[in-house]
Amino acid sequence: MSARVYRLLPAIIAGGALGFAVLWVAVIAQPPPIEGSPGWRSTTFGSAIDDPTSFLYTLLDAVTFAGLLFIVASGFTLIFGLMRVVNMAHGTFFLLGGYIAYELQQKMTGQGFAIPGEEVNTWEWVAPVLLAAACIAGIGLLVQQSLLRWNQGQDLRQALITIAISVIAADQVIAHFEGGNAVSVTWPGKVNRLVDLRILDVQYSLARLTVLALGVAVGVALYLWLYRTKTGVVIRAGVDDEQMTSALGINIQRAFAIAFVVGSALAAFGGVVGASQGAVASGQDGQWLLNSLVVVIIGGLGSLLGAAAGSLLYGLVFSFSATYLPTTGENCCTQYSIVFTFILLALVLSFRPRGLFGRPG
Repeated sequence: MSARVYRLLPAIIAGGALGFAVLWVAVIAQPPPIEGSPGWRSTTFGSAIDDPTSFLYTLLDAVTFAGLLFIVASGFTLIFGLMRVVNMAHGTFFLLGGYIAYELQQKMTGQGFAIPGEEVNTWEWVAPVLLAAACIAGIGLLVQQSLLRWNQGQDLRQALITIAISVIAADQVIAHFEGGNAVSVTWPGKVNRLVDLRILDVQYSLARLTVLALGVAVGVALYLWLYRTKTGVVIRAGVDDEQMTSALGINIQRAFAIAFVVGSALAAFGGVVGASQGAVASGQDGQWLLNSLVVVIIGGLGSLLGAAAGSLLYGLVFSFSATYLPTTGENCCTQYSIVFTFILLALVLSFRPRGLFGRPG
């Protein structure tokens, strides 16, 4: 086999996998058996041609899930992808943000465990978001200044320190936040409803569309901050050449601290949005750290556009594999989703070792 074929082999494999996936979803996927028969599951659907409504629901689920992924992963992109700080506590910041917002909303509304959406106004959702993000931003600043600043560039030490923080925080969550049980933040009543999309008679959750809008807003705000402000220019210059930037009289450590604070606040913001859309519970910190890591690796270290692309690919693969792959057991769709997520990661890295939009470190 020639050298050129070897170079093209990963792209050929990736293209073939993508083509087969599209063909499967569009034509091959079979509808579930008759209800009550062996192997029946109500969560699997026929092909997109046979059941376009279910295809549209799945596509919307994938894109809105990608919005949540991007909110969380964008903070990890700032801290790990751009600054190369190994923050294994990012998932912990996500979890704490969700729990803090839950406790604040409970106190503001004076309601019990499950708060009806119609009894929550916009401020009773926005205020917990802002306060939770501020609390986690403060914790992030404390961690960065006291534990991580002095070992910049020492990846193993940073990883061990932040893993220790995660373990300690996990115990504190169980001790102080509902025993670590699953809790949810309630969307405002104006958001917690269905809207008619006027396509195939689909009525879709406005809350999930709000998640997508929030993800887009975070992306636009980060782009403007990193590429249109002096602070953003300083952060990117400091990452490329810290010594030269410092020699120009710029306080690069302050810029790095700001970036870490913003990344931590985004993790908390993602935790509140995730708790609003579903729930947060003890143990989810590891899952969301892994989600962020996969997104950043697929998209490429230090690339905001890559984080968006990685989130979208992750969301599409996760949602469509869960919906359209055949199932034989109660939890097979979830297992397939995880497997195909890592297949996506392997395919991307096989022909783009730095990720889709990565650049040399």
